[in-house]
Amino acid sequence: MTLQADEAKEGTLYDRTIVVRILRYALPYRNLFGIGFLTLLLLTLAQNLVPVFIKRAVDQFITAPNSAIDSSLRISGLTGICWYILSLGVMVFLFRTIKIYLTSWIGHRVVNDLRDEVFTKVLQLPIQYFDRNPVGRVMTRITSDLDAMQMFVKNGLIGVVANIMLLVGIMIFMLIIDTKFALLLFCTIPVLFAILTGINFMTRRMQRAVRGKQSALNARLQECITGITTVQLFNHEHQAREKFGKVNDELRSALVDAARWNSCYFPTIEGVRALAISVILLTGGYFAAIGEPRIGTLIAFLFYVRDFFRPLEELSDQSHLLQSAMASSERIFTLLDEPLIIENSPRAKTIENFRGEVAFDQVHFSYTENTPVLQDVSFNVAPGESLAIVGATGAGKTSIISLLNRLYDIDAGTIRVDGIDIREYDQESLRQRIGMVLQDPVIFSGTIASNISLNHPEITHDQIMEAAKYVNAHAFISKLPNGYNSETGERGANLSTGQKQLIALARALVQNPDILLVLDEATANVDTETEQLIQAALHRLMQNRTTIIIAHRLSTIKDVDRIIVMKQGRLIEEGSHEELIRQEGYYRTLYELLTHHPV
Repeated sequence: MTLQADEAKEGTLYDRTIVVRILRYALPYRNLFGIGFLTLLLLTLAQNLVPVFIKRAVDQFITAPNSAIDSSLRISGLTGICWYILSLGVMVFLFRTIKIYLTSWIGHRVVNDLRDEVFTKVLQLPIQYFDRNPVGRVMTRITSDLDAMQMFVKNGLIGVVANIMLLVGIMIFMLIIDTKFALLLFCTIPVLFAILTGINFMTRRMQRAVRGKQSALNARLQECITGITTVQLFNHEHQAREKFGKVNDELRSALVDAARWNSCYFPTIEGVRALAISVILLTGGYFAAIGEPRIGTLIAFLFYVRDFFRPLEELSDQSHLLQSAMASSERIFTLLDEPLIIENSPRAKTIENFRGEVAFDQVHFSYTENTPVLQDVSFNVAPGESLAIVGATGAGKTSIISLLNRLYDIDAGTIRVDGIDIREYDQESLRQRIGMVLQDPVIFSGTIASNISLNHPEITHDQIMEAAKYVNAHAFISKLPNGYNSETGERGANLSTGQKQLIALARALVQNPDILLVLDEATANVDTETEQLIQAALHRLMQNRTTIIIAHRLSTIKDVDRIIVMKQGRLIEEGSHEELIRQEGYYRTLYELLTHHPV
């Protein structure tokens, strides 16, 4: 599946589905949500009581005729109302502070839990997912998409509840104070919500496009930075700038489109607010004209109009964040819903009494449909036997290793370890027995010791040192300024290719004390002196261990027990080095080409 196809299938979740799923993550904090809900109720009540006291002050004490009320009572009544209003102001301050703190705390906790789940899911995803999704795209999910989702939890999920409660509270108080005023004002609400619904729909579409373009930009950036050496060596800077510039322009265009629709929010609200104020003033003027002045009611309703549109103003300021967060939430849940193609059987077994027998029986495999990589491949490796796999690039050698580790599942046939189909084994147990050393081993940022032990707490420093000595890595490590505590740098930048290979060998040994050792072109890119160190370490490691070696340098595998020859996904020859040379077949041709002389 292409990147474009993956992007196209996203954005298909409904808002209700997203909110329900997010609420599931909020369930562990339901007690705090209860406190928050109670705080919102008290905040709504306190805010909406202020115009009620203002109406009372105006009608009973300010506009009342002098003959109707004594001046001392007028001042006393106004003073009492002012104290009530000040008390309500303090309550609003306290309740709003509590609401903001609880909202932030819950938002951070929910997203923290979700981030843990997303990262756990990424670790479980099949390799096929990473084959079709650039690293930058996956990084976008864990970083900027989750950041946008946090804004949704803080300002959307809880904020919407608060704003709805405030709006409903205002409408209830309006109806209590004056039904006619309230019903006339409510006539403007359908107009407002119809327009805002249309704007929301278009903004959501634009934000989906923005998140997709942002993901593509991150993927392009990651690709260029990872390959910066190649870019500079081949003077590819101009082409790289052009490609990046094209993606950057697409992102800018998507952002402008989103901003165009988002910019409609505030003018819409301002226009409808002006309409609402006009309706109130005209209604107040009508009642005054027929001899029923309602000055207090008029002033109270003007306050309610201000309070009614305040939450809408907040939403207008944050609408692009909310729509972006909804789009990001769709993408995150799409990742979480990604099927785990390779899963343990319900009756998965752990490997016990390990012998190291491997058998491929009529194995067929393809990465993409109708493009076979392995076709009817069958071979056996006896316990303790050493086997080499050779062939031209693309012959399927590395695919055999990936299938043995069950990084992919085969299309047909069977792969057995110790006579049992590997699909019946627990994946962790299977991979724990397989020591993998690649042509370009992954070195993580940290110390040499942490790279050998992979931070497993049960592996001691003595075990790390013993493994390093066994594979001839201790000599160069001990010469470093900080020895085993020396920093490797990003991706092992402080180490040579050969040193990385020796560390990888030590890692394989210390992680798997009775390993099935699998080597994927481990000596392909090292100098002769380092190759001799690696070969010496390999000979020690191969003793009494089942060993599978993939090598381009055919001179390095003359001493293995058996060699199988792959060509275009098929096993075409099998035997020892001498036997294959005497056959004068494809292996002999490869050997003569790669050693530059006929036998």
